[in-house]
Amino acid sequence: MPREVPPTFEELRGLVGQELGVSDWTTVDQHRIDQFAECTGDRQWIHVDPEQARRRSPFRSTIAHGYLTLSLIGSLIQEMNILPENTQAAFNYGLDQVRFMSPVMSGARVRIRTTLLSMEDKGPGQYLLKARNIMEVEGEVKTAMVADTLVMLYERRRQREA
Repeated sequence: MPREVPPTFEELRGLVGQELGVSDWTTVDQHRIDQFAECTGDRQWIHVDPEQARRRSPFRSTIAHGYLTLSLIGSLIQEMNILPENTQAAFNYGLDQVRFMSPVMSGARVRIRTTLLSMEDKGPGQYLLKARNIMEVEGEVKTAMVADTLVMLYERRRQREA
């Protein structure tokens, strides 16, 4: 559920170690999987051939690419309204760890649960955030993915009055 008001940078610093939010559910349907396959060139049958997957896959369904599920983090975080209001820019800085724990079947609904692990000052108005993102699949007990992401935030500087 999105926050009504985004935190300030100072408030965000006080949230280290706490859950920042849980996204809404989003559907990972076959169309989305096919688009990702087309975009990346990864057209393995386990992702794009529902008939073959029904016959040959241990899951009896096509599954989302692991990197597709990883790529959903950015949009799901944006909808949670957890970046400070006066953020000028936010850039992916990297990943510390990613684990794909169980597959996401075509048609499944997923969401992420984000916890702020750390916030480091990297210079005037620059902050490196490390967050743990846990992807849940609706109706499933087992987590689909755990990813520790790094994001560099730049604070919008106030304009000097003339």
